[in-house]
This record gives sequence, structure tokens and C-alpha cells, in this order.
Amino acid sequence: MIAKNTVCLWFDKEAEEAANFYVSVFPDSRMDSLHRAPSDYPSGRRGDVLTVHFTVAGVPCMGLNGGPDFTHNEAFSFQIATEDQQETDRYWNAIVGNHGRESECGWCKDRWGISWQITPRTLTEALAAGGDEARRAFAAMMTMKKIDVAAIDAARRG
Repeated sequence: MIAKNTVCLWFDKEAEEAANFYVSVFPDSRMDSLHRAPSDYPSGRRGDVLTVHFTVAGVPCMGLNGGPDFTHNEAFSFQIATEDQQETDRYWNAIVGNHGRESECGWCKDRWGISWQITPRTLTEALAAGGDEARRAFAAMMTMKKIDVAAIDAARRG
């Protein structure tokens, strides 16, 4: 059954490959279904994978092989909350190490151009605390690519 609200991610022709990657990296993820084109279409042929329905970290998604006309940008991202440095490193390294690229402040992009925020909970908690604690944690974060949990914790303490 298709969820009432599903994130649709546009790919050229790599929706199945991307979905398989996400499912292999993130817990609470699975492949749900795959649908092939019933006839030729502008960017594909009859029998090509048209859509892939999958769940990534509990979020229902659909990958659409719609062709090269549209690309991803930072206006959309997945934010993954992590518990510690080990989990942060695992997700960051999986994305960046699979032909992705680093960005700033805990953001990275996967090989298909999808943006990910790998965000340790300690950072989110610091920002929610407000005041000096939030300012110190924010200033520390602004110097980072991948978030350094120990450095954020130290900034929180002052």
C-alpha cells in the first residue's frame, strides 16, 4: 500500500540503485516495490524501472526515473539524527565514501545529488537550549564539515 504522503525523489535512471544504497545504510529502511514502465516514455523504454517505492529511516519515498531534466539541490534534504560520533561517522562515511561529497555544518551530498544533514542530537539539544550554550555550539558547528561531537559537547560546556 502506498503511504498517503510520500517523498518523491527525481532521478535520471538511478532510482533503484539509490534506493538500494539508502536501504543498506540506514536502519528502519526497506524496499517496498518496483514498477516498470508499461510503454515507452520520453526518457525511457517499455520495461525500464519507472518508480521504486522504498522507506528510508522510516520515511516513505518514491524514486522516479524521470530523466535528466531536473536535478537536486539543498532546498531539500534528509536530516538524520545521530546519537554519537560513531553513528555520525558511519552515515557520513557511507554517503561521502560512495562518491558523495562533503559540504558545511553537517551537510553532505550523495552521489545522486541528494543532500543529507547528519546531525548529532547533542547539537540539536544545544541549539534548543538557547542562550550562550546555543551560541557556543553554533559557532563551533560553523567551523565544521562533519560534526565533531566532542567539540560540540565542549562548546556546550563553555
